[in-house]
Amino acid sequence: MKTYFTTLLYAGIAAAMLSQAALAQKSSMPSSATKDPSSITGGLGMTWINGQPYYLINIAPDLSFGKFGVGLDLNLDISSKDHKIRKEDFDETYDYVRIIRYLRWGHKGDEVYARLGTLDYSQLGHGFIMYLYNNSPSYDDRRLGTEFDLNFGKYGFETVYSDFARAGVFGLRGYVNPLQYTTLRTVPILGGMQIGATWAGDMREDSKDTGIDTTGGVVKKLNSGGMNVVGADIGFPLLHVPMVSSTLYADYAKILSFGSGEAIGLQTNFSGVGIFNFFTKFERRFTGDHFIANYFDTFYELDRYQLSGTSFSSKAQLLNSITSPGPGYFGDLTVDILGKLQLRGTYSKLDHYDTSGVAHIGISTGSLIPVFIVDGGYDKKYIKSNKDLFTLDDRSLLYASVGYKPYPFMIVSTLYSWTFVPVTDANGNTHYVTQKRIQPKVSIVFPL
Repeated sequence: MKTYFTTLLYAGIAAAMLSQAALAQKSSMPSSATKDPSSITGGLGMTWINGQPYYLINIAPDLSFGKFGVGLDLNLDISSKDHKIRKEDFDETYDYVRIIRYLRWGHKGDEVYARLGTLDYSQLGHGFIMYLYNNSPSYDDRRLGTEFDLNFGKYGFETVYSDFARAGVFGLRGYVNPLQYTTLRTVPILGGMQIGATWAGDMREDSKDTGIDTTGGVVKKLNSGGMNVVGADIGFPLLHVPMVSSTLYADYAKILSFGSGEAIGLQTNFSGVGIFNFFTKFERRFTGDHFIANYFDTFYELDRYQLSGTSFSSKAQLLNSITSPGPGYFGDLTVDILGKLQLRGTYSKLDHYDTSGVAHIGISTGSLIPVFIVDGGYDKKYIKSNKDLFTLDDRSLLYASVGYKPYPFMIVSTLYSWTFVPVTDANGNTHYVTQKRIQPKVSIVFPL
């Protein structure tokens, strides 16, 4: 338990030092704390991609009209050697779609919420099955997905789909407040009970593969089918007053053909507490063999399937190897200051697996600091120690941007990102390799 609180403390400190790219990692913050001012930004600069220099032209309008919002992000990377646009950016028809960062109606938690574009951190329910899911491992592999939620008060549903160009991850959670239809609806705690059911699956035929067939020296995919996870949850609002709301909940999930797990947790919102708003969440988890909580997470698209020659790894393979994991915990702490600066840290770990730690850190300074802008998102998996938490390697994702505003209409910034890009070999097999981007630029911002 001491390790958990120490890690969250470090996460909070690190959040003040990290930043985020134009890939909209700020959506890792609770939607109630995220603002969407309208602006059109254009910039010139340089991009170093794995050490190769490119001239950069960037156009990124971010517009909001009432509940409707649209964000575009066009990067033209022009080679400093032959003055041609980087071919990896537009070598497929689908590459043009990634210019759309998002089209949005409302925010998560509203009566109607819809989003089309990059899914930065998607969640279903309390997140026991899908939490902080990212459908795009990098800018070079940005995908067009959607979220669509309807909340009718007494019942509703949430949906996520990862990729319109091909088969991908689909998730659906329906929920109902059953006692709202009875005379017990006014009973404290019990009357607000909510019951939910979730199904999430990866429809790609290799999602359940735990190995490959190398008979006769020829590598063959087993294609054993799609991965499916089902679950149920129940929640009780312990407290609901103007400044504080708190919910006690329990979740159950079963990965079909594999194992199952349970969790009990408490999440609390403190709003209007002076200049600060807080969101806290703590779960105690009880998992069985061949089960991983938050199966669809930030790293899922990287972990799900990689094959290079005879080197193979998959998330199903990892799942198959997990035995006697024992209990674990998960925590989430988010702080919002004046609705302009948000800090977030999450951490999860199994008690008896030293390398099971998973962390997320996010920061967005917004307009709180007049001349400086800091935005960032950092994710790390398989953490063994606090020192290991801050080592960039093949278990890390980082988007970091620091900007200075010499004038209200100008931003001088530097972006650093550590992500992964797909590499396909002669046999059509794909694996991911790290990609490091450094991008200094000068941008002109036109507020609307």
